Amino acid sequence: MKSKQEFKGYEGFKRRLVQLTAIIEADLRKLKHDPYELMTRMVQPTIWLLIFGQAMSQMRPQQLSSLSYLDYIAPGVLAQSILFISIFFGISLIWERDMGVLHKIIVSPAPRILLVAARAISAGLRSVPQLLIVYFIAFWLGIHLRLEFFAFIGVLFTVMIGAAIFSTFSSIVAILVKKRERFMGVGQVLAMPLFFASNALYPIELMPKWLQFLSVINPLTYQVDALRSFMITGHASYFNLCIDFGLSLSLLFFFTIIASFLYPKILR
Repeated sequence: MKSKQEFKGYEGFKRRLVQLTAIIEADLRKLKHDPYELMTRMVQPTIWLLIFGQAMSQMRPQQLSSLSYLDYIAPGVLAQSILFISIFFGISLIWERDMGVLHKIIVSPAPRILLVAARAISAGLRSVPQLLIVYFIAFWLGIHLRLEFFAFIGVLFTVMIGAAIFSTFSSIVAILVKKRERFMGVGQVLAMPLFFASNALYPIELMPKWLQFLSVINPLTYQVDALRSFMITGHASYFNLCIDFGLSLSLLFFFTIIASFLYPKILR
């Protein structure tokens, strides 16, 4: 016979799990009702790989070793796609507040950290179609992909962590700015420097010293490096995978705590 405390603990865990899945399901339902979003998501990585990648494919600096330029930028294009989708994820918070939905969610018995975590998981799941799109284009272009099962799981895990990081950061920005128009402007200002001050398009060694510093403190750099290690055959990692995941998970935890603390402020 289980003690009353053990039963209460199990019931509490089950209740939290139901709350978590309900929030995730509500977020994913938005994608179900707007399938055209998946089609529009195809445009950006297609342009980068077909036009920019092909135009720059003759460039092979010494730092690229045996990689072609298309091989080099494919993981960067995937990371950029996840970044550009996730960095605007917070606008749904503002929309839900304006519609009166967020008031009901916040006053529910679910802990605030669970509300933030559910949105982060939802952002990770919504990034999976983007991963498949980029893989399809990359395979069609003859990019040397690692197609082993565990390599693909590594890519999937990296993509979901990246989406969770930038969507949680986006939620923090949405809570602070509170206005949709202001949020869109701030999102653009944040997304472009994060992308171009990373190793997505060019090796860190080619950058001037000040840009190298920005790249080293840029979370997207670690996402791209992990993706290259898992995606591309014969890639020598610039950063150790343990460092990539250690820093990424630490940053995700930090953003989750900050967003949980600030969450009610979006209603004020």
